[in-house]
Amino acid sequence: MSKLRILYVASEINPFLQTSEVADFVRKLPQAMQEKGMEIRILVPRFGLINERKNRLHEVVRLSGINIAVGEEEKPLIIKVASIPNAKLQVYFIDNEDYFHRKSVFHDKENKFYEDNDERAIFFCKGVIETVKKLGWAPDVVHCNDWMTSLIPLYLKTTYKNDPLFKEAKTVFSVYNTSFSHKFDNDLIEKVKMMDIEDSMLANLQTADFNGFIKLGVEFSDAVIKAEDHQSLDGLFGELTEEKKIETIEDNENFTDSYYNLYNELVG
Repeated sequence: MSKLRILYVASEINPFLQTSEVADFVRKLPQAMQEKGMEIRILVPRFGLINERKNRLHEVVRLSGINIAVGEEEKPLIIKVASIPNAKLQVYFIDNEDYFHRKSVFHDKENKFYEDNDERAIFFCKGVIETVKKLGWAPDVVHCNDWMTSLIPLYLKTTYKNDPLFKEAKTVFSVYNTSFSHKFDNDLIEKVKMMDIEDSMLANLQTADFNGFIKLGVEFSDAVIKAEDHQSLDGLFGELTEEKKIETIEDNENFTDSYYNLYNELVG
């Protein structure tokens, strides 16, 4: 049997950046799956807080140079790569000067949520898919972590559904307690749209807020994980559990086995 190929997509990963539990989770799980014989790729945004010199990031010229459309504009995609110290894992970083060179993640110095965080998420999700295409690497499972990755299951089930690299891929969406109160502008739906995406498919995103992104990710993914038992998310999940089974996998000594079994069941 050939090795399962798992693509991890997240907003952050240790030791390059940590603002939430996402970073620890995405550091531990890929290495554990690699040790169990799976083939791994990891993609995250190159937020401005990540020190390129200290972390030895360098540009991958053969993967860079694509333009990604966000609304009416096209922005150049730069891909950088670095190795995780003491692990045989590489991390690919999605970069763009306009979106990711600020010295902060989602909030400015006054702790105000960036108005264009929606565009940054769209650019990131599209950039991930296009980078994997350039790599010519067909994932069996795409494991999306946190709200910023929530458009990937939608894009893979619509625009990219006939792409040879993705047509067999299953998606897992992990939800964390990283909510924000910001509401995006009315043009969010138009910016998110791609080929083969009808307005009706984006109904969950009409609220243009954190819950909208999460609901969209849940709707189009093949498996949904609530990363920990967050009471603050219970109201949201109360609405969603009728449509889809949402599992909680506790972060204990058996958690890697649970994911290993989940991936194999999805692909099997």
